[in-house]
Amino acid sequence: VQLVESGGQEVQAGGSLRLSCAASGFTFSRYEMGWFRQAPGKERELLAVISRDGSNNYYAGSVKDRFTISRDNAKNMVYLQMDSLRPEDTAVYYCAVARATDVALRAQSDVGSWGQGTQVTVSS
Repeated sequence: VQLVESGGQEVQAGGSLRLSCAASGFTFSRYEMGWFRQAPGKERELLAVISRDGSNNYYAGSVKDRFTISRDNAKNMVYLQMDSLRPEDTAVYYCAVARATDVALRAQSDVGSWGQGTQVTVSS
């Protein structure tokens, strides 16, 4: 299993970024996918989850209505569109895959594999 994130960079507050995650080594369409983030000195936080066919999503309250998760099962890609970015969104962002095809991705304990992370910095 390999997950490779890209798209992280420094952006001004109020701006937008789109993170991408390229997945390989497993049958992508059979697994829930998610995005987490970890800020310095804080625990890793679940941000968004997308169902296997993309029809259902979950968002943490801190990013609901600002972030959008999506996936392309034909390309084995998952995305996180981030709008109205705030300085408190500064963190390393991680792509994650559920540990089994029948697992709902709701916590770190549900994760099978992680990407290496991509840094997002929001300046005020």
